[in-house]
Amino acid sequence: MAATSPPVALGTAAPDFRLPATDGRSYAFAEIAGPNGTVIVFICNHCPYVKAVIDRMVADARTMLDEGIGFAAICSNDAKSYPEDSFANMQRFANTHGFAFPYLHDEDQSVARAYGAVCTPDFFGFDATRRLGYRGRLDEGRMNAPSAGARRELLEAMRAIASTGAAPAQQFASMGCSIKWKA
Repeated sequence: MAATSPPVALGTAAPDFRLPATDGRSYAFAEIAGPNGTVIVFICNHCPYVKAVIDRMVADARTMLDEGIGFAAICSNDAKSYPEDSFANMQRFANTHGFAFPYLHDEDQSVARAYGAVCTPDFFGFDATRRLGYRGRLDEGRMNAPSAGARRELLEAMRAIASTGAAPAQQFASMGCSIKWKA
């Protein structure tokens, strides 16, 4: 069942965390943060919405990283009920798609709750002072590729936030599979 991210008050501070990553390290927000902002995205391995955008997301993440915008993905799904989202499968997923950024495991789901994440993918874009400036989608493509010439909404938003500090006035909610919460 598809879920849509609710509106969030822009300007809220990024919740801190320290989570294990598929590369064998653990990361706190400060270690991911870029000098020009930071994107935290909640994803998982099995969601068809994530699978539909993953290659575009990885490409845009590489661009942002090159432009001084930190990027990390977090999987918070209940891996016991959804084994495809296990840590071992997260490692395979990151390798298969060539992640150039940390893929973090939120096993106790506390980080997803702190951020108010509801779906996969769910994008949170923060400015250099760790204030939320963007809560929306990657682009107009949800289950299909976006139309030719479509805006790269997340990338454009983060570039605007990095250069002007201003959040885009128009933001479209992300839509995807609901986060699979533990009982």
